[in-house]
Amino acid sequence: MRYLKIILSIISFFIIVLLPNNKYCIEKKEGIDNFPETYKPYLLELKKKHPNWNFAALYTNLDWKYVIDNENQFGKNLVPKSYSDRWKNTETGKYNVEVDKGWVDSSRRAVEYAMDPRNFLNEVRIFQFEGLSYDEKTNNIQGIEKILYGTEFYNRIVDYLDASGNKITMTKKYSDLILSAGKTSKVSSYHLASRIKQEVGPFLSHSSISGTVEGYKGLYNFYNIGATSSSEAMGAIKNGLQYAKDGKGANQETKDKYLIPWNTKERAITGGGIFIGSSYIHLGQDTIYLQKFHVTSNSNNGLFWHQYMTNVLAPYSESKLIYNGYLNTGMLNDDMSFVIPVYNNMPDTFVENPNILETDFIKDNSRVYADVNTTLNVRTGPSTSYETLTSIDRTEIMTRIAKGKQSGDLWDKVKLSNGMIGYVFHEYLAQLPDIKIQQIKLSIDNNVINKGESKKINVEILPEQAKNHPIEFISSDTNVATVDSVGNILGIKSGEARIRVKAKENNVFSEIKIQVYTPTSDVVLNKEKLVFQTDDMFEIKAIVLPDDASNKNLIFKSDDENIAQVSNTGVIKAINEGSTKVTVQAEDTDIIKQIEIDVVPRLEDDEIIFDKSLRVEQNEITGWNIQDVSVSRIKEMINTKYRIEIYNNKGELLSDEKFAGTGSKIRIIDENGTIKMEYEIIIYGDVNGDGKINSIDLLVLQRHILEIEKINGAALKAGNINKNGKNPSSLDLLMIQRHILGLKLIEQ
Repeated sequence: MRYLKIILSIISFFIIVLLPNNKYCIEKKEGIDNFPETYKPYLLELKKKHPNWNFAALYTNLDWKYVIDNENQFGKNLVPKSYSDRWKNTETGKYNVEVDKGWVDSSRRAVEYAMDPRNFLNEVRIFQFEGLSYDEKTNNIQGIEKILYGTEFYNRIVDYLDASGNKITMTKKYSDLILSAGKTSKVSSYHLASRIKQEVGPFLSHSSISGTVEGYKGLYNFYNIGATSSSEAMGAIKNGLQYAKDGKGANQETKDKYLIPWNTKERAITGGGIFIGSSYIHLGQDTIYLQKFHVTSNSNNGLFWHQYMTNVLAPYSESKLIYNGYLNTGMLNDDMSFVIPVYNNMPDTFVENPNILETDFIKDNSRVYADVNTTLNVRTGPSTSYETLTSIDRTEIMTRIAKGKQSGDLWDKVKLSNGMIGYVFHEYLAQLPDIKIQQIKLSIDNNVINKGESKKINVEILPEQAKNHPIEFISSDTNVATVDSVGNILGIKSGEARIRVKAKENNVFSEIKIQVYTPTSDVVLNKEKLVFQTDDMFEIKAIVLPDDASNKNLIFKSDDENIAQVSNTGVIKAINEGSTKVTVQAEDTDIIKQIEIDVVPRLEDDEIIFDKSLRVEQNEITGWNIQDVSVSRIKEMINTKYRIEIYNNKGELLSDEKFAGTGSKIRIIDENGTIKMEYEIIIYGDVNGDGKINSIDLLVLQRHILEIEKINGAALKAGNINKNGKNPSSLDLLMIQRHILGLKLIEQ
């Protein structure tokens, strides 16, 4: 075996996002509904036949081309030299070069075929995706013996040679040792039996387990662990036996863990099982497929290098051994779980077996049915040697994708009504009359969908015989709503769009109108508390989120209209002294925000005079010189007989040498401690309220715009730097950036 390591580079852009330690962002989703559409028909067919089988989609989040590029490296995937050139790497200098005796580098097509899980979603080959942990409910001696049937291990008492050549005969059979090894290693005993059968073949005379190899007498390696490729005669075998001897220089802790040296067959079978479990199965490579193709890991040591075998078809071969074991023990209908990888940007259809030539077919698009009295098998390839996907009868109407023109018996490629693609014998197909779509009827349970919601159009094709003819779905405005190839509509933003469903074979179409509704998610107010004088008026500035909310109507209400009244547009008028609350509610939701109202007696004009550089509007003060917003300077700019106290946006009293910022309160207090008036400081660009404009304000405003952590009150007004009264946007972000860089200062 050859292990190759790769280095993954992660490039950050603008803001570095640290991903959680989730093992290459792998996500496992249980159930057939969570698979891509191209997987579903095959899995549904298996589920129909075996109701106790369960399937989980393993979303690797790896790009298909990236995976193939990394697996298609010289020597990483091998095929027998006797295979046709379609399976082999034919590049100059690499063609028929023996990487291991009798084995050569595989073609890219062979790698693609072996790695595309959709090729193996049939009753036999699905077992390369079976979970490989030990299960005492299914693992038993009888099942192991069935797997070993046809080999010299079958129903046989174990004997072996020690280092001196003495024959040792045990009282246990090979199946006893394998079952015990499964329990100890927590690895499926059936998997261990199949792996032994795959690695050393049917004969006890195999050099890895004969105990007679010169220099390695009395040593055994049933799983060919450490049997890395070598040009030396029997090089791979000797490398494996060296591992059986001393773990190839492993420390004592490792050797103890794996029961090395493997100088008895029991130690070799059990220790090798522990190695497989701890080195593969318990590291996330818990299927035959994942052991062959290292596309997932429970460590952060990269991908594509920790691969148990180099035979590109090893999972394909071993899956049949496991299937036969279950079949012969009558356990095929027991509870079983399969974990099947999914890659990003996979081909629209599965990658064909290299033995299947495109030149053996002519493209076709005719409607056909099975001209049989019983049933017709649909197979994975154009021969009876390929596995059966399903069986169909005369009622199944298919699309013949391609007509066969092979020599000898002809096979056609068809697509069934459920989306399954396979091969059927040409002689059993009959062509339907050329019927085209005459009418398309559409319906949907509700023409109004929320933003982010998905609904499916119900499509009826007439006449019935044309129901499987190809159609296409088109949205008149993809900015408002999109529609996929099967009629799932996704609301993108508020607005109206027409979804058209059209026959591909003619101009017959039908349309349905969709209204995308964006519900209100939040209401952000420019005030949380308001102190103002009798007869003063204040207009509430309320921003309805998201920006494209369909209904931005608000309902305003005062708890006590004797103290403060509010109009239906949000203008508050102070009536009498006292405290109350004004509530603001979004019309289409139960979102409610409140403003605390304190009405104080009116000050005379000469009781408080502000510096001419300041702008006082109701209870907000702007126009500050951001170079000096110290408390002492603020007090100098206000002429009044009353005491002035200034509190920051956290409610903390500030001493004269401290600095005030956005949201700070200026309180005018008489000799009795009564608040005569309260004003709020606004500094445009100072969003976090520390009196400075810097990168912190940039980050706070950015999180608000992205709706990660919203701001309100004075901070909201300070963030609206271009003073248009709207929700802050990227333009306001740019103005802060330019201010920080000294390109253009923010006007106060």
